[in-house]
Order: sequence, then structure tokens, then C-alpha cells
Amino acid sequence: MAAQTAGKSNSALGAFYRRLRSRLGSPKAITATAHKIARIFYKLWTTGGNYTDPGMDYYEQRYYVSECSIISTKKPRLLVLSLFLSPQKI
Repeated sequence: MAAQTAGKSNSALGAFYRRLRSRLGSPKAITATAHKIARIFYKLWTTGGNYTDPGMDYYEQRYYVSECSIISTKKPRLLVLSLFLSPQKI
């Protein structure tokens, strides 16, 4: 329930849920987000720390940078195949 509700929020967990939902479907995205929430809860419970949400923008920027690095590593092979890619900001 909390994982599905997190998908409607403008948080890093919400962006994580929406990205997975688009790739894997809603049931798997809910399970993965619930697992991530459980890991965060356990870490905070054992260390006694506070949770600070980095925000949706931070998560999407981090995902965008990793996506660009994947494209740049495959670019030489794609040039051999005469395919041209240019990353677009989502």
C-alpha cells in the first residue's frame, strides 16, 4: 500500500516507482518499491538515523546521467552499424 502511494508522490521513491512501472508493469514495480522502502526502514531502524528524501529531480538527474553513460559506451558499436543516437532529456 505504501509503495503504491509513493508512486503518486514527487519524491525519489515516486520517481523510482514510475520508472519501474513503465518498464516492468505495476505489480513488479510495487514489489520493488516496497522492498526499497523496507531496506530504507531497516537501515534507519538499526542506525537510528533520519531519512532525508533527495527528491524527484535528484533521482531523475542521476538516472539521466547513467543513461547517457550507457549510450556513450555503446556509441562506437552503433556507429559501425550506422545508427545514430542522441540522448534527450526526459
